[in-house]
Amino acid sequence: MDADEAARAASGSVVLRCRDLDANVDVLVERLGFRRYLVSPADDPRRVIVERGRLTVDVRRSDRDVPVELVLGSTTTGSASDEITLPNGSTIVVEPSVETIDVPDSQPGLVVTPGGVGDFGSGRAGMSYRDLLPGRWGGRFISSHIHIADGGEVADWVHFHRIRFQLIHVASGWVDVVYEDQGEPFRLHAGDTVVQPPEIRHRVLRSSPGLDVIEVGCPAEHDTIADHVLPLPNDRVDPNRVFGGQRFVHPHRIDPEAVDWVVEGVRARPSGLGDATDGVGDLTTLIVEPTAVGRSVVVDDEAEFVQLVSTGSGTATIVVTDPAGGERDVTLARFGAVALP
Repeated sequence: MDADEAARAASGSVVLRCRDLDANVDVLVERLGFRRYLVSPADDPRRVIVERGRLTVDVRRSDRDVPVELVLGSTTTGSASDEITLPNGSTIVVEPSVETIDVPDSQPGLVVTPGGVGDFGSGRAGMSYRDLLPGRWGGRFISSHIHIADGGEVADWVHFHRIRFQLIHVASGWVDVVYEDQGEPFRLHAGDTVVQPPEIRHRVLRSSPGLDVIEVGCPAEHDTIADHVLPLPNDRVDPNRVFGGQRFVHPHRIDPEAVDWVVEGVRARPSGLGDATDGVGDLTTLIVEPTAVGRSVVVDDEAEFVQLVSTGSGTATIVVTDPAGGERDVTLARFGAVALP
């Protein structure tokens, strides 16, 4: 097989004949990220079909090894070329991925979005979306208020996002979700936060009526890609798996009582997501009690993007020092937001 044939084979179907079926399948699955699709027959397998993306490899037990050549794209953007030899002598060349994420340069500015529940548009899988960051800082970031009015089953499918960062915070209600390698479906309740690492497969299953979710992502426009091969929940459970340099953190690993007093009546609850994202993003929840009325908290953060979003029932006055000069009072009601340059 010449190089052109090998490249074409990476998006089609290849038959691989070998004497040791299990050994070759193990390398394809464990080292190259293929997933088993078919095993036949069950009591004495002579054929195993594995899939990765648009490529299907039909591994068949034979009385002799018949090597083939394949060229695959790496699952890690920017990785170096590698060459792997299967037990039957086949050569698998892993090239750096050409799928790059276009992250526009940031165009920061003070953006104030009033509270409320209006101005929703129709989004994916029957969900309603409201933009909490008009202008999106030049397309670098997106912040959305997602609402499901009626609840029940969600018309979603197994999919993933080609992103740099994505954070999900449940503001009210509950939602059942399932994630790749994270075990059985589980429920996110109001106050729960997760980071969806790049390209982790997941699916929204069902929600309560009146679900409200805050979602922050980078870049603003990113691809959502269906995976019609991997069923969720999948057989593999690996909670420490790294996806694009980040890890999924299940809500039960976040201690809801881990709070620090900022001033009397105001507590800060860190999410612990900063370590999971390798410092790319994080979230801190401020819990404001009635005794805090009239008290002030100073927020001074040098991160590339900071947004305060109100998810409680009260109001708060934010005094913003504008880099252009002067101060500005911003009143945040529920689901109001202010992005700080």
